[in-house]
Amino acid sequence: EVQLVESGGGLVQPGGSLRLSCAASGFTFSAYAMSWVRQAPGKGLEWVSEISTIGIWAYYAESVKGRFTISRDNAKKVVYLQMNSLKIEDTAVYYCAMDRSGTSKGQGTQVTVSS
Repeated sequence: EVQLVESGGGLVQPGGSLRLSCAASGFTFSAYAMSWVRQAPGKGLEWVSEISTIGIWAYYAESVKGRFTISRDNAKKVVYLQMNSLKIEDTAVYYCAMDRSGTSKGQGTQVTVSS
């Protein structure tokens, strides 16, 4: 059974930083590119970032490029999202997922950016 467990969310002021983690189990983690997606209040699911199977390639939505960094540790089966220079519009529930559309995502972790 695929399990994805996100953690690391919280309340942060604009300009602050957070590091999200996603622990994976139930599938061959190193064989999958992994994504982070998010859902802001009242909006649909938005793809944020993707990392290739061995972490060589990383892709970002324009809205987070230059501020967010995705990484992974295949030995630990964890994918990370380092979020810097957070903006109020980054407020959302963040999910890790097995593809950009959010298939097989976890339960999510709330990120709230507010002064």
